Amino acid sequence: MRFMVIVKADKNSEAGVMPGTELLTAMGKFNEEMVKAGVMLAGEGLHPSSKGARVRYTGKERCVSRGPFSLTGDLVSGFWLIEAKSLDEAIDWMKRAPFDGGAEIEIRQVFSPEDFGEALTPELREQEVRLRAEGARK
Repeated sequence: MRFMVIVKADKNSEAGVMPGTELLTAMGKFNEEMVKAGVMLAGEGLHPSSKGARVRYTGKERCVSRGPFSLTGDLVSGFWLIEAKSLDEAIDWMKRAPFDGGAEIEIRQVFSPEDFGEALTPELREQEVRLRAEGARK
């Protein structure tokens, strides 16, 4: 199973405060452990919301709002995409992440093709496989 681990933003990440060498070193070690164990598929930090935008869809209308956005608990400062056998295994890995100071993460399972049942027709499944392969090549 794949899981998206969402690292919640805080006032420092929203202010553009970069992590120090100590945290970067600890995070590098943690990421290396996950890669060696075959758990980590991807992971990145994100710029503050002041450099981002949101698009709201209402019918055919598109409303764009540029950051910064209020720090309400829904802002993201980074992510991992991991492979684990279960939510419990994903939790066990993330409990080892080198965070402190009230940092918070959210762990959410990523849908797999099987989750869509008959709605994902053979044609749509084939398209999904083709698009993933094309994306991986670029």
